Amino acid sequence: TAPILIVAALLVGALLLRLAGANPWAVYRSMVQIAFGGAYGWSDTTIKATPLILAALGVSLAFRMKMWNIGAEGQLLLGSFMTTGVALFWLPKETPPMLMLLAMMIAAAIGGAIWGMIPGLLKAKLNVNEIIVSLMLNYVAVQWNNFFVFGTWSEGGFSQTAKLPNEIWLPRFIDYAKQYPLFQGITAHFGIFLALIFVLVLWFIGQRSKWGFEINVIGDNPKAARYAGINLSRNMILVMALSGALAGLAGFVEIAGVVHRLPGNFSPGYGFTAIIVAWLARLNPLAIVPVAYLFGGL
Repeated sequence: TAPILIVAALLVGALLLRLAGANPWAVYRSMVQIAFGGAYGWSDTTIKATPLILAALGVSLAFRMKMWNIGAEGQLLLGSFMTTGVALFWLPKETPPMLMLLAMMIAAAIGGAIWGMIPGLLKAKLNVNEIIVSLMLNYVAVQWNNFFVFGTWSEGGFSQTAKLPNEIWLPRFIDYAKQYPLFQGITAHFGIFLALIFVLVLWFIGQRSKWGFEINVIGDNPKAARYAGINLSRNMILVMALSGALAGLAGFVEIAGVVHRLPGNFSPGYGFTAIIVAWLARLNPLAIVPVAYLFGGL
């Protein structure tokens, strides 16, 4: 069904372009050439696809258990907050760069996990609707970040923090262009490797692990899962926390790999787009990669 939906969307877009007086096929050809027609296009598309992959993996994990995490955007923002806090304020400046990057990544995952665990905990203990809670927490996250970005973390009164030191940026392919000329002009960062590692991890959990089987059983039939002795409450909380952690890592790769500071508003809606990516991929971690690249190209 996903290919049919994509083709239908392209046809509707072609109709609208034609009504606007443009040649839709020329427009689409230009879009494809810019996004995928060469190394530079693939580089920029990879930069956009990386946070989409991580956030989509997060929401797909929750969706498999019929836990509707609509809060990936807020979890991403909390991940970016924690990344910046560790990089600029909470660890000594002389911390070795590799250790600093690792701490930033762990902190981002923790921040996202906390933001994801809140609706999971309320659902498990009080049967509060996780859709509403996770959605509302997106706006709380925006205001949380703004409180610091416009306040004590602001650089010179502007809506942004100071820049992260260059040595704790995620490495980019272009940094190795002298040794490998093939990487010349390729500005994509190594966060894509982190995303692909988690693609394989989530695929293994879903297809080869006992816990992945439990998640699927809970999603298909909670009553049968409870009868089989599966702890629903614990899994609700754990899955939502891990879902948020993956979205938090999307915030990490954006701060450490792209913007290199925490601005007032840097996400174009990655967390919301990730929901579409996950559904079009039918919650399959391996399929999330090409779908995320499609949306990154768009």
